[in-house]
Amino acid sequence: MSQVDAPRGRTCSRTLRSVALLTSGVLSLPVLTGCASDEAENTGKAATQDIAATGRDRIADGGSLRWAIDALPTTLNVFQADADAATTRVAGAVLPSLFVLDKSGSPRRNPDYVESAKVVEREPKQVVLYKLNQQAVWSDGREIGAADFVAQWRALSGKDSAYWTARNAGYERIEKIERGADDLEVKITFKKPYADWKSLFTPLYPKEVTGTPASFNDGARSTLKSTAGPFQLKSVDRKAGITTLVRNPRWWGQQAKLDRLVLTAVPREARAKALVEGALDLAEVDRSTADRIVLAARDKASGQSKAQGPDAARTPSDSLEPGAPAHGADEDRKQSAEAVEAYTAESALRRYVVRKSLEPAYTQLALNGETGPLADDRVRRAVARALNRKELAETVLTPLGLPATPPGSHLALAGQRAYKDNSAALGEQNTEEAQALLADAGWTTDGARTKPAPAKAGNEAKASPGVSSKASPSASSQASPGASTSGPPGTSPKASAGTSTGTSAKASTKASPAAAPEAAKKEAANKKKEEDVASNDGMYIVGDDKPAGHGHEAGTHILAPAPAAALQGTAVQRQARSLDGGVPGAYAPRGTAAPARASSRIGKNGKPLTLRFVLPSGPGSEALRAVGDKIVRMLDRIGVHTEITKVADDSYFKDHVASGNYDLALYSWPATAYPATDARPIFAKPVPATDGSLLVEQNYTRVGSDYVDQLFDRAAAELDEDAARDLVRRADARIWAAAGSIPLYQRPELVAARPDVANAGAFGFGTPRYQDIGFKKAKAANGPKK
Repeated sequence: MSQVDAPRGRTCSRTLRSVALLTSGVLSLPVLTGCASDEAENTGKAATQDIAATGRDRIADGGSLRWAIDALPTTLNVFQADADAATTRVAGAVLPSLFVLDKSGSPRRNPDYVESAKVVEREPKQVVLYKLNQQAVWSDGREIGAADFVAQWRALSGKDSAYWTARNAGYERIEKIERGADDLEVKITFKKPYADWKSLFTPLYPKEVTGTPASFNDGARSTLKSTAGPFQLKSVDRKAGITTLVRNPRWWGQQAKLDRLVLTAVPREARAKALVEGALDLAEVDRSTADRIVLAARDKASGQSKAQGPDAARTPSDSLEPGAPAHGADEDRKQSAEAVEAYTAESALRRYVVRKSLEPAYTQLALNGETGPLADDRVRRAVARALNRKELAETVLTPLGLPATPPGSHLALAGQRAYKDNSAALGEQNTEEAQALLADAGWTTDGARTKPAPAKAGNEAKASPGVSSKASPSASSQASPGASTSGPPGTSPKASAGTSTGTSAKASTKASPAAAPEAAKKEAANKKKEEDVASNDGMYIVGDDKPAGHGHEAGTHILAPAPAAALQGTAVQRQARSLDGGVPGAYAPRGTAAPARASSRIGKNGKPLTLRFVLPSGPGSEALRAVGDKIVRMLDRIGVHTEITKVADDSYFKDHVASGNYDLALYSWPATAYPATDARPIFAKPVPATDGSLLVEQNYTRVGSDYVDQLFDRAAAELDEDAARDLVRRADARIWAAAGSIPLYQRPELVAARPDVANAGAFGFGTPRYQDIGFKKAKAANGPKK
């Protein structure tokens, strides 16, 4: 995943291959037990591709395919920070990919470039030997060889900051690259073992691009002088918004069926109009456009259209019937024009079909654990266990006719070898358990109604010997951090405050009614002041103009372990022993304070538990907002109040998610065939920087642990595939238990295509085989698009 705003001249860790996803692609454990290595273990079923798979003998030779992209690529170098999906699509068609993904998301050797690739030595150091296809050449006629591997390694190793790179993981582990027995062999020696070595050198750039910082940084931004794929780059027309790829005359593999691939920049919101105008042959679309295409096809099959619906026979005079609203001639003409336009658009959309599958990416609910209530893992787990993930998945996927099984892993999706449903490490949806967890953390209905008695200063405190120190539990905790509190978290001050509570109540009854508005203003001001306090660790979030160190008001942090917390610790230790090192459990222990009544607001020290839920407001974000509304209702059942803030799509990720300016947020991560490498920065434990900020890499929830980091590191260095897989699964179980991110559903992939387009559409995990894309022969469809 591209790092957000990665600065040039600074090497960042290698990230996943797509940017973090919002809605439409802009912007992817049973009980706590050890993971078995049984190959027969069920890893789930991958979503089926929907690409109109067709044999090459049934595809016409020639034609141009107009394929929609979001925008023209800003660079053609996939290793730079501003690379995007269009960059990846161009690279896939024109550059060597040594390994590609099959339909289940597993890496497979690409025989067009590599005859063999394997680990030939493990001790004393790992050695990988590639034997290249002897026909593989660059478009300038030069053979692909060791020199290209060496140049790319040096550019991405991180040793030379003059190279503007956005990902380098794996390359820094290489010790040397040398020629093998002949020019077709490339021998790579690693200084540290690397399990994900198959991820390297895909794509492979010619040494003319990677050989110097100048050529790497600027030479491949708008052109590629040498390529080695079934297609080559012909032109990038920025004025017309078109990138044109044509057949590579030096291609040694099966010839591309198409003459041209025309990648056309069409924003998502404009694609329905472009389809109506017949300007595209293939385009990923949103749900509303897909629905229009499906309905148009259904009406065509039934012989009905919008002009033949229930009101088709209604004439202007019918509007004058008793009880009908009166319409003037101008209104009638306007309605007629709109009907004609709708009919024309509907007729045009009948030329397309919708191909659908599940995208290799999942949408999650992110819980910001840096500060505030969600810094407490019990509150995060309570929020997570309030969610009915099945219902949320069905909200998005069932209307589309797609399977709605919530993902059981953060690190793999169903069908992938590393997949295992580890969600039981957190626990299933359970309102009562969620409320018990909140009560154990001190959030109760009584806590929402009462405030701690203000501490008295100096001689006044000494002059009140009748007031028990229990009147201010927070003050007692601060004075004696190791002491027990007078009751478990969530205990009402009324139950333990002694004399001062009664005195305070009596005084309040004598207060003048006229003083109420003034008291309300003062309370609101205090609340605002409390909310504006900076993060305790010195990290500032958007809108935080307070210096670190001013802290929260006394009483907002429970410093001493209560009996219930001690019981929970025992329960957690018991669960931990069942998973080699342990995972904090998601179940409240016996003895926890009574849970809040459903739909009752909960709070602590008079402050209600309120979470800021940030959602994008753009036209393509309807599904996220629908899911967000359901989440709000689910949290309301356990007494948690949420405040939804809708922000512009272009600022949603950068200004809110990446900056930590949220409590709850919805966004997506793509799946990967290399989770030990690609997923590590997403779940890495944040570390303090020298300037006092927090280095989070891509862990925007700010929730992590040293142990999870260690599991990732061990998996990345484990050359035994079964052992590496088990380490990844154990890391996933830990991530579930930490409850920083909750996978909700696999994203739908909806693609509008002309019926005669073959071997293209909803690819799912699979890497497109560009040379096989084309138009079905006239006998099977309508022939190629000329």
